[in-house]
Amino acid sequence: MPDGREEISVKVLTKISDIPADDWDACAGDENPFVSHAFLNALEQSGSVSDRNGWLPQHLMIEDENGQAAACMPIYLKNHSYGEYIFDWGWADAYERAGGKYYPKLQAAVPFTPATGPRMLVREGAPERYYDVLIAGMIQLARQHDVSSLHVTFPLENEWDRLGQAGFLQRTSKQFHWENKGYETFDDFLGELNSRKRKAIKRERRQVAEQGIELYPITGDDLTEDHWDAFYHYYMDTIDRKWGRPYLTREFFSILGETMADVAVLIFAEHDGRRVAGALNLRGSDTLFGRNWGCSEDFKFLHFEACYYQAIDFAINHQLQWVEAGAQGPHKIQRGYLPREVYSAHWIEDPNFREAVERFVEQERLEINYEINGLMQHSPYRKSDTA
Repeated sequence: MPDGREEISVKVLTKISDIPADDWDACAGDENPFVSHAFLNALEQSGSVSDRNGWLPQHLMIEDENGQAAACMPIYLKNHSYGEYIFDWGWADAYERAGGKYYPKLQAAVPFTPATGPRMLVREGAPERYYDVLIAGMIQLARQHDVSSLHVTFPLENEWDRLGQAGFLQRTSKQFHWENKGYETFDDFLGELNSRKRKAIKRERRQVAEQGIELYPITGDDLTEDHWDAFYHYYMDTIDRKWGRPYLTREFFSILGETMADVAVLIFAEHDGRRVAGALNLRGSDTLFGRNWGCSEDFKFLHFEACYYQAIDFAINHQLQWVEAGAQGPHKIQRGYLPREVYSAHWIEDPNFREAVERFVEQERLEINYEINGLMQHSPYRKSDTA
């Protein structure tokens, strides 16, 4: 693939194990656990991600002149839109009603993971042009597969800007994140809130304790198969009650425990000496990412305690800057999690379809901005702090 001075080849890997972990991670860095070789391999090795369930790996890799991996990108060929959290079902329906074929499509993403992170993984010190080569490689791959579209979901903002400059449609959405403003204790955080919200959080935490529930984090070598068995039970029970579909297999959690225990943080809740709930988080360099939650019994406010307040406690104690508690949830605002923009970028081959989607995302960006501004009026923080 020419870049004006040399021919650079882009390889397509049909499984993450085709590249040594050290080579991939040298490109991915260590800031975000979800783009690590270990996490992506756990998804594939466990069967959570495969061509059988509609996630066919098509990862890109660029080698430098020494044959060393210089840039990588996790990409999947998909025949559905499940497990993405940036919704395009309406696009698919409209395109197919107009006589087009929306699936398959290409998805540059981390499966089942609505967490912002790098998508174009370029080794530190590698030439800047490798970003452009990855973008050109994505588009070439899309055309080779004759797909309708290519989607990059939850990229970093600077990647989103770069993709926009390359002609991708730029879409925004919103999530609710908590920011650590140098707090030393949970009470320091509470002190930033207005009186009514501060009292509400104290009341919720007190009522959890009054139900006889104790919570504690487990991480690193302390994690055992017994813990993963218990958590998987909660995970499946919650999915069954929500009429959902389980994306992750039991084996995934075992592999995660074997290869990523140092960044896995399981918050367990016990009642009368019995484990009754768990919340799984993964730790990045400056962010705690909430991923999955499950509970075998109903306890008032336990979800808020296990997923939001315990995460804040952990972030403060370990001097992490952010907590990302997953998708959805305006109810998170009153618990200190404020709305922030998250991003996606979309390449569409059909010019007429692209024009229609472009009009939609332009209007949607305005609406997201309006929603965020409106939601900020409900911030629990004292006005001077929010400003």
